[in-house]
Amino acid sequence: MAELKLRLKEEDTERTVTVNQDEFTIGRLPECDLCLPFGGISRYHVQFLKTATGDWTIEDMGSKNGTRLNERPVTSPQQINDGDVIWLGDVGVVVVLTAPIKPDLLEVPPEGTTILRNVKELQQQWIQADGAKDSSDNKEKAIARLKDLVDIAKALSAAESIEAIFEQVQEVVFRSLKSIERLALLVDVNGLGKLELLNAATRDVSQNLTESGSWISRSICQKVFDEKVAIQTADAQMDKRFEGEQSIFVKGIKSAIAVPLWDENKVVGVLYADAQLPSSHWTKGGEEDLSFFSALANLVASAVQRWLLTLKLRNEETIRNRLERYHSPSVVQHIMAQGALEDGRLVPAEVDISILFADIVGFTALSERLRPAQIAHLLNAFFEEMLQEVFAVGGTLDKYIGDCIMAFFGAPEPQLDHADKAVAAAMGMLTRLENLNANQVLAEPLQIRIAINSGRAVIGDVGSSQRVDYTALGATINLASRMEGICPPGGCVVSEATYSMLTRTPQKGLPLGTQGLGEMGEYRFKGIDRPIKVYQTKRDGTKPVS
Repeated sequence: MAELKLRLKEEDTERTVTVNQDEFTIGRLPECDLCLPFGGISRYHVQFLKTATGDWTIEDMGSKNGTRLNERPVTSPQQINDGDVIWLGDVGVVVVLTAPIKPDLLEVPPEGTTILRNVKELQQQWIQADGAKDSSDNKEKAIARLKDLVDIAKALSAAESIEAIFEQVQEVVFRSLKSIERLALLVDVNGLGKLELLNAATRDVSQNLTESGSWISRSICQKVFDEKVAIQTADAQMDKRFEGEQSIFVKGIKSAIAVPLWDENKVVGVLYADAQLPSSHWTKGGEEDLSFFSALANLVASAVQRWLLTLKLRNEETIRNRLERYHSPSVVQHIMAQGALEDGRLVPAEVDISILFADIVGFTALSERLRPAQIAHLLNAFFEEMLQEVFAVGGTLDKYIGDCIMAFFGAPEPQLDHADKAVAAAMGMLTRLENLNANQVLAEPLQIRIAINSGRAVIGDVGSSQRVDYTALGATINLASRMEGICPPGGCVVSEATYSMLTRTPQKGLPLGTQGLGEMGEYRFKGIDRPIKVYQTKRDGTKPVS
């Protein structure tokens, strides 16, 4: 009776599957003996059957795209021979029939094909010799590996990039562990338990490694990462601990070695390698190789931890610089401390706020009279002064719209008195501008009009992958923008919603509640189907407290 093996050709890869049963099905469903989840493969595509005489036959199971044997359609059960080529859709299968090896000629496999150890057990084992007749060779090997670890520890301490770290590791691994063919570094970059492939290399420089890392067993890597164990396997497909892991079978994963990047505090990634070698090669001295690989990973873990910390600090600095464009320093500190960011963004959320628009009166005429450079200089000085009043009460700058300032209060840090703070900022801006004009600080005397409205709005980072703006959206913002058009020069108008939220008694640092405002009347605005009652700052000569 001949032993059946199937050599599969899938795109640029090739692997061999041994058939260990008399009936063997191939199809797209996981229930099949060999699952090929590819286009052109039917759910149950083809079946191989061993006859009573020990021969093998193939039968198409009603597949949509059919089965071809040596370019001829398979319409009924047909016998297959060594070297036959079978096509299942776009997947080619070469039949390999070999005579079974007699038991007395079969090499007795070492006990077990997988070594699985807790990383703590491996910390000191890698330099241990086995005490056999080659003990002197073992000692020399241990000394050489110790020197490798010392040298790489020095090199890793100076490595600043992940590429530099991997380059050092690659050199040592390929020099010290001759069995390893391919090497990969996977890191949990975001601290969410999701491993990302950052670097990979192959001993054969002519071989191209796919960016997807399709040759890597994610199942083995995740087990190493989650359980803090080191694994070396000669045939993962034969290990019951990996039963049900379809990716190991589909990818043809066999020999693999994987250890966690662990510094006794936290696992930050996995160092993974593979080699298509017999069990005897991996298990003979395999414990020592695994221990050395694990010791090396411990050194790499410290370097990766340092790289992750540097990356985090750089990201935080970038985020902080961006936040400081919109928020006061105290608000920025609160956001960073709370960690209220998702992928570096403030997620849009619906909140209660007060929105403020402040516009320069007669700016169009001013622009006609001044040169562009003079206008830019004037606006920069004006914005710098006005923004101080917004930040003084914990407000947030939304944006500059030409000569207009758009700011809001009540987000991202909740403020129950956001209406009071908005009016306080407005009064401060009016008073500050009066002082600037009186002292001729600005190149031109200016007047502003301010409008404030309160209500629900969506606040957060909005934009594309190229540009993101922290902004406020909604009907509350639209009304405040329209109200600005009815505000008298040098004044401030507030909606009834804002007026109803103001405190009735003075508070330190805030205006005199509603005492500084008088009813202006009801107005209708474009796009709003109801009259809006508007209040304005009193013009009786009483100056609000700033």
